Amino acid sequence: MLIIKQLVRQNKTRLGTFLAKSSVPSLVNPLPMQHNMASNSAVQTARKYFSLFNFNKALFIIIGSLTANALMSCTSSSAEQEKNKPIVVKDSTIKADSVVHTVMPLVLDTALYNEKMVRIVNGDSSGRWPVKTAYPEAGAILPFKRIVAYYGNLYSKKMGVLGEYPEKEMFQRLNVEVKKWQAADTTMEVIPALHYIAVTAQGYAGKDNKYRLRMPFKHIDSIIKMAAKINAIVFLDVQVALSNVQTEIPLLEQYLKMPQVHLGIDPEFSMKTGKKPGTVIGTMDAADINFVSDYLAKLAKANNLPPKILVIHRFTHAMVTNYKNIKIHPEVQMIMDMDGWGAQARKFTTYKEFIYKEPVEFTGFKLFYKNDFREKGSRMLTPAEVLKLKPQPVYIQYQ
Repeated sequence: MLIIKQLVRQNKTRLGTFLAKSSVPSLVNPLPMQHNMASNSAVQTARKYFSLFNFNKALFIIIGSLTANALMSCTSSSAEQEKNKPIVVKDSTIKADSVVHTVMPLVLDTALYNEKMVRIVNGDSSGRWPVKTAYPEAGAILPFKRIVAYYGNLYSKKMGVLGEYPEKEMFQRLNVEVKKWQAADTTMEVIPALHYIAVTAQGYAGKDNKYRLRMPFKHIDSIIKMAAKINAIVFLDVQVALSNVQTEIPLLEQYLKMPQVHLGIDPEFSMKTGKKPGTVIGTMDAADINFVSDYLAKLAKANNLPPKILVIHRFTHAMVTNYKNIKIHPEVQMIMDMDGWGAQARKFTTYKEFIYKEPVEFTGFKLFYKNDFREKGSRMLTPAEVLKLKPQPVYIQYQ
């Protein structure tokens, strides 16, 4: 009723104009007036008609029209609100205000996309890069922005910087790194991310002998709430151990339906031979990666989400087999992340051999606050040094 009253007020000028015009004979004959008996007769007839026209009926008709418009407006508004309603996870403590409301552009800026892709190729003339794929769906983060992520787990201070420091200090450290990368490349916006290990490989077999530990939802919820405080995106990382992606990934679906939540998978801890995690380096085939990308693509389509990002960690050839069979979807942006630690020269070589030479779509690079200093004379690479790579990584992870 309030909306109707507001509409009446907003339209009172038009209402008055309509009633005023309804009381003059010019409406009867819109043609130029002819001064004869016929026109005079028409005028008299019109006056008689309008004198008999009930004012209340006219007002009723107009208000009825405004009411219909108001109801249509309410219905449209309700439908739009329902469409944009944030997804809240069942069985979790997450609140609606922790869900990032992503406003998706209607169309992809293909000219800007092409420009950015050429820029990150960084002058490579091998023909490998950029990888020829279909354009992503509208709302894609890559290659428009570079992601700088903190990686870790809340159960352990040794698994990464995320979990090693109190929240406030962690935010401050991450912000410093974001600013460094923004200064190193002012042509690409840098956004923060929290990359949380949601399923960890472990030395203990567990009840089902799978050697993996699934994090409680309350931990994932806390990461999503943290990320919302700094407008960061979230990655949930999965180390399947003796389990598999077909089992583990669907268990995170309620989080992956959130527009700001993306995924990482770690072949290092995919133990297809049945050996204990950490005793040998694991492996994933293109078939495993395709299952995950297919799953994410269907999820994005079904829930009208912007493209998901899938990070695959890699530092040996055997960690990813049959890379040429990996399928790329417009709904999923894939990053092959150079995950090795150590001296600068070895990190560059690893990137060249296993990331550059086997192109998939986009690339990432991992930096270690501790392990990159373990060898004599080694140190952590600077943003400027990493940006000399061909192609330039669009995803940077700190552990």
